[in-house]
Amino acid sequence: MGGVVPERTADAVTRAQAAIARHTRLVDDFPSPGIAFKDLTPVLADPEGLSAIVTALTHGCTEIDLVAGIDARGFLLGGAVARELEVGVLAVRKGGKLPPPVHAVTYSLEYGSATLEIPADGLDLTGQRVLLVDDVLATGGTAVAAADLLNRTGASVVGVAVIMELVGLGGRDTIAGGLGPHVPVHSVALD
Repeated sequence: MGGVVPERTADAVTRAQAAIARHTRLVDDFPSPGIAFKDLTPVLADPEGLSAIVTALTHGCTEIDLVAGIDARGFLLGGAVARELEVGVLAVRKGGKLPPPVHAVTYSLEYGSATLEIPADGLDLTGQRVLLVDDVLATGGTAVAAADLLNRTGASVVGVAVIMELVGLGGRDTIAGGLGPHVPVHSVALD
């Protein structure tokens, strides 16, 4: 793994939080009435914001072999974070996007169910220490499902990093319940 300098990543967290505060687009009543959607697209489109966020997501990372980005913004972030850490990246895809054979996990959502997949051929994840990356931590179900999928292949999810955590939705507790309290969750910003 490439070297992570704590002072550099701590500074990046501060810069990323400022970029999030400055560039996040707020959209009322989306996707449904009463919801205030926080669109991070303008933050990621800003070169300084993106740079700060990518470095900030590596804060506290040690001994990572692979970054797994969750479909779809996790892909954008995961590749950049992997480059920063000098490790490989794996896309955790929504069901039906990969040709067989695949490893898959289906999990419950508040409005139904979803499936996540990774290739079953061409990679050996046995013993790989994985950082799971996504844009937002809400209820935590997707992160737990992705980690379960990776752990089933012999990998070990050793951390979760997100840009924004929606604290009131209990995602951190869901992750602790599903993966254990030893798996750290790093959120650049809390909402």
